Amino acid sequence: MSKKTDSNSYTMIFAIGMVLVVGSLLAYLASSLKPNIDENKRIEKQQNILYAMGVNENDASSASFVSTSVAGSEFKKYIKQQLVIKGADISEDEKAYLIDVKKEKSKAKNGGVRRLPLFIGEKDGKTFYVAPIRGKGLWDAIWGYVAMDKRERPLGCYLGICCHGSKYDSTRSVF
Repeated sequence: MSKKTDSNSYTMIFAIGMVLVVGSLLAYLASSLKPNIDENKRIEKQQNILYAMGVNENDASSASFVSTSVAGSEFKKYIKQQLVIKGADISEDEKAYLIDVKKEKSKAKNGGVRRLPLFIGEKDGKTFYVAPIRGKGLWDAIWGYVAMDKRERPLGCYLGICCHGSKYDSTRSVF
C-alpha cells in the first residue's frame, strides 16, 4: 500500500496538525511556567534598581548583579520607601517596582494619567532616589534606572537596550 504524501491535501492536513500540536504544547508550557516567569521578572527589576544604587557583586574584572537568592532581602535592606507618582498625587506602595513604565507611557498617550515609581534607598549613609527611565533608541527602546542624590545629581545607573524583542544589558555603571 502506498501513501499519498505528494498531494496538497496531505500537506495541508499535516501542517494544520503540526500547528495544533505545537501550539497546544507552547500554550501549556507558557501557562504552567507563568509563576516562574513573573518571579524572575520581579527579581530582575529588584536587581536592576539595586545595581543603579551600587549594590552589586562587582570586582575589578567583572560587572555582576546581586545574586537571585538574596535579591529580595537586599532590596528590603536598602530600599526604604517605594513611592507611586500619579499626576500630582504621591502615595507609598510596597509593590511600586511592579509598575510597567512602558504600559504607563501608552496610557498617558491615550489621555490617561500614568503612574511612575520612585524608590528611596540608603547605602553607606547616602540617600539615593532611583527612578526608571525609558526612551527611544536608534532601533528600539532604551530603558533603565538612574540613582540620584537630593540635588538630582546622578550617582549611578543601570541601562538596558531592547533590540527587536530581545533584551540586552548594554551599560552598567556606577559613577
